[in-house]
Amino acid sequence: MRFISLAYLVSLTFTVVACVSVSDQHNLASNAQDLTDETVAQEKQCDIDTITSNNFEPYGSAAYLSPDRISVLNWNIYKGNRVNWDDDLDQFIKQQDVVTLQEAFSDNGMGSILTTKLLNWSLNTAFLLDESGYGVMTAATVKPLYSCAQRTLEPWIRVPKTSLISYFGIADHNEHLLVANIHSINFTFGTDAYREQLDNLYNVMKHHQGPIIFAGDFNTWSDERMQIVNDMVEQLSLKSLEYPSRNRTRLFGNALDHIFYRDLDILEHNVAEVTSSDHNPIRASFRLANDKKLIAMK
Repeated sequence: MRFISLAYLVSLTFTVVACVSVSDQHNLASNAQDLTDETVAQEKQCDIDTITSNNFEPYGSAAYLSPDRISVLNWNIYKGNRVNWDDDLDQFIKQQDVVTLQEAFSDNGMGSILTTKLLNWSLNTAFLLDESGYGVMTAATVKPLYSCAQRTLEPWIRVPKTSLISYFGIADHNEHLLVANIHSINFTFGTDAYREQLDNLYNVMKHHQGPIIFAGDFNTWSDERMQIVNDMVEQLSLKSLEYPSRNRTRLFGNALDHIFYRDLDILEHNVAEVTSSDHNPIRASFRLANDKKLIAMK
């Protein structure tokens, strides 16, 4: 049954990807900074020297997240293909400090919703469809200190899946918050490409000293995939949210969407049930862990 279901999904996806356009280069778009600038364009791919030195140059005036409450929304928005996605997005992002979206897009409808809520956003485009870019998007109430992009090709359909890493300042604190947003490889029977995508992300995240939020659509529809994620979570000393409800989106009985975190205390979280996407959004609120609050900004 699993084979038949996955084969059907692959067949359907091949029909869709015939209409898309894929660039050979990273395509990182943003309203938070001018990514046409040559120095900023170099940050489309993650520069380990910049990351390890923490030598981030803020784009414009620096702003900071509060250590007392950081609210997060994670949602695969299904390319806006269902009715009322815009109304639901407008409601869900209220009072959210950080928003991680998968299958987000760059048309004026989404941009206007985010801009109205005064959110700064960056989109790592996987492909173009009808002149709109689609990929992972991270939005926040403050501008990122630094953002960089990764992508990995789906082995069969040859359309990329993308990841986005962003660093945000925390008020009165020396360390930064790393937010990693991933849409994981989906259409494979093995796990080599899936593991490669996560390994590439891990090779950036392992250099970060400080709080982390790792969120996205991990496509963990098998025990083997979930084990790869759990291994990475353990290596990075991340924690997983406990989910008392059954509202999380599942395939073959396995949850697909996750939020992991480090050096943060959970305040509250929930999973809303929606019809505006094929994934249900996860909301969570954190505060900086007490031991981290002792590390005051000099």
